[in-house]
Amino acid sequence: MGFPSFSALRGKRGEDVSVSKKGSDDGVAIENTAGISGSDSDDFAAIDPNSGVKRGLKTRHLSMMALAGIIGPGLLIGSGRALANGGPAALLIGFGVIGIIAFSIMQSLGELTTLYPTGGAFTGLSDRFVDKAFGVAVGWNYFIIWFCVLANEYNVISSIMVDWTDAIPIWGWFLIFWFSFTAFQMLGVETFGEAEFWLALFKLVGLVAFFLFSLIYASGGVIGAEAVGFSYWRDPGAFTNGFKGVASVFVFCSTFYAGVESVAVAATETKNPRRAVPLAIRQVFIRIVVVYMGSAFFFGLVCPANSPELTSAAQRALRSPMTIAIANAGWEGGKHLINAFILVTCLSAVNSSIFIGSRTILFMAQTQKAPKFLGWTNKRGVPVPAIVFTNLFGALSMMNVSTGAQDAYSYIVNLSGVSTFLVWAAISWTHIRFRKAWAAQGHSNSELPFKSMLYPYNAWFGLSANIFLAFIQGWATFAPFNAVDFVDAYILLPLFGVIYVVYKFWNKTKTVNLHTIDLQEGRRKDLDDGRRPLADGEEIDSTLPWYKKLWKSL
Repeated sequence: MGFPSFSALRGKRGEDVSVSKKGSDDGVAIENTAGISGSDSDDFAAIDPNSGVKRGLKTRHLSMMALAGIIGPGLLIGSGRALANGGPAALLIGFGVIGIIAFSIMQSLGELTTLYPTGGAFTGLSDRFVDKAFGVAVGWNYFIIWFCVLANEYNVISSIMVDWTDAIPIWGWFLIFWFSFTAFQMLGVETFGEAEFWLALFKLVGLVAFFLFSLIYASGGVIGAEAVGFSYWRDPGAFTNGFKGVASVFVFCSTFYAGVESVAVAATETKNPRRAVPLAIRQVFIRIVVVYMGSAFFFGLVCPANSPELTSAAQRALRSPMTIAIANAGWEGGKHLINAFILVTCLSAVNSSIFIGSRTILFMAQTQKAPKFLGWTNKRGVPVPAIVFTNLFGALSMMNVSTGAQDAYSYIVNLSGVSTFLVWAAISWTHIRFRKAWAAQGHSNSELPFKSMLYPYNAWFGLSANIFLAFIQGWATFAPFNAVDFVDAYILLPLFGVIYVVYKFWNKTKTVNLHTIDLQEGRRKDLDDGRRPLADGEEIDSTLPWYKKLWKSL
């Protein structure tokens, strides 16, 4: 009773396929619609025949995930540590530089995922267009990102509860939340998508409300509080630690941006990926400008970078720049309002992390890159073993007990930040390899349903920028040299290489031939209407100037 071979359920073109469920251990049931045969029927099946997951996410679900899905403690609290390390100008530079790179990566990913909205996302595409060993290294590094992010979110949510009451120890809160989130994930992807839609909308409204408060506070509109203006840019200063501070901010910012690529992972469970994915990809630009750049500007405006509450490891709970700003404005009790807001964002962020991490390990298991049992799904398309396995890594948050919330957060952030640079670089390289194969086999760019802007420049920029940042992000650990921080900053660089080399030599994999890659496998029609073109306004005229393309993409 092992993991079923979902690929065996795919019928050949022109053949009728009818598969019935024989037992719970045999996984999902696949039944084709009458009159539809072969691979066409696979396109319209509610359960994806390759991975066994349910295609239940709507276009609005994916769009809101792209806008605010993974926004949570990383942005709202982790930015405080980044602000303390670098200062308000460094925070703005960090968000800006990583934002440009993220936009580049999403253009590459949009082209790949719209054409191939299949299980495995970019980890599977790395197999096809580069090398199986390369896909293994990318997949495990991507999973590392999400179990680190998940641990951080459990760290935050447990710390907030302990800050409110110590009647239950921090490990007790962790267990309560762990079982609650596990149970919620078992409800299925449709429930997850609907919850994420409303929670993401709540997060956007809350952030905009704080931006308005910051404008009022900075301009002297809060009764009893002085106008701070740009005083914190002068004292303690725009840069608190020179270039070392700016370099350290990059790794934090990459963690905050981690998740923009998650729409590719969710594409397999989306009803209409040809319409939903391009729209979600384009909305990432709004997320970068409004959410990230807005947060960087206003956090640095109303919160001093030298506030001891940003870095005190002795605290039981983490402190957000939002909390400190409201307290400095004279409303000491306002911290509970902000903590409640952060708590709600954690509910969304933990759910998203479990979803992305579990799907990543699920797709890896189904392609022999992870233990076989993790590739099983039940008849409703829920990957139960993968969900439980991913959620177990939340226990890393219990580092909080011995190190303090802030130090635990910093250690884990460094790991996830470096992995983000590596995975983003891999996406750019996979895109470059895909375009070379596309051209080598005589295809035209006009055949692509979504075309990356400024190719090949943006793809090469994404590759080189991420490799550069992966090496310089640990600059601050050199002088004075700190062995623990150095290992934390750089351990994943050789690990990527070790995974790649060991798997390659053990399994004798080879770099794929661009002329023999199957460019048709993995393409599918939309579930609602596969023969309909993209919705009005989603197609962009390739003859338009670049600035008009950018405007229309919004």
